[in-house]
Amino acid sequence: METTDHVLIVDDDRGIRELLATYLEKNGMRVSLAANGRQMRTVLEQGAPDLIVLDLMMPGEDGLVLCRELRAGKFRAVPVLMLTARSEETDRIVGLEMGADDYLSKPFAVRELLARIRSVLRRARMLPPGMQVTETAPMIAFGDWRLDTTARHLLDAEGTMVALSGAEYRLLRVFLDHPQRVLTRDQLLNLTQGRQADAFDRSIDLLVSRLRQRLQDTAREPRYIKTLRSEGYVFSAAVTMIEGSP
Repeated sequence: METTDHVLIVDDDRGIRELLATYLEKNGMRVSLAANGRQMRTVLEQGAPDLIVLDLMMPGEDGLVLCRELRAGKFRAVPVLMLTARSEETDRIVGLEMGADDYLSKPFAVRELLARIRSVLRRARMLPPGMQVTETAPMIAFGDWRLDTTARHLLDAEGTMVALSGAEYRLLRVFLDHPQRVLTRDQLLNLTQGRQADAFDRSIDLLVSRLRQRLQDTAREPRYIKTLRSEGYVFSAAVTMIEGSP
């Protein structure tokens, strides 16, 4: 039986909240509304939504603060689509650095928002289009790390857990399923975010940078993710699927 997607909209503008709720509900989605971080937490106490639409510019706790909180807690795997009233690249970059899965600048068409929501949900639930993934093992080992594919977090050599955002996990899985293969920025953007890059899109570079930080890797002397100038990235470490691991 097909379930109804549950979207939580967090925006201090009542008019926008009600407009989006009406449109999304007409298109078969269940919608919860929150005007601020406190109301967002109240909704989350009832359970995780399938996706959160989060406004960047809110009084008090803004979207960046709330996104950082989400990514540090038990809702870190819930996709976040960031709304911003400003179109400056800096705002988009900071939002992606904080762990947003996608962004949309105001003003926007509600049809585009719906399309973005569906695209993010598709990416969160399905294998990357056009890329065959090996049979999922409970653990994937590489270098000093293991990836728990059930809990979707990293374990270092001492067994300490390192949490990953949904976007970080998807990027790492693409790399682990295709080691020693050059992947262009356009390919990675399409596989992880379901869209094509424009000439000034830096989101994949930022996501790679975040993932390197998680892996304690560096661009200057990489152990895992190597940059190939004018080509893209390649995951250079040996990868081992560990069957039967807890």
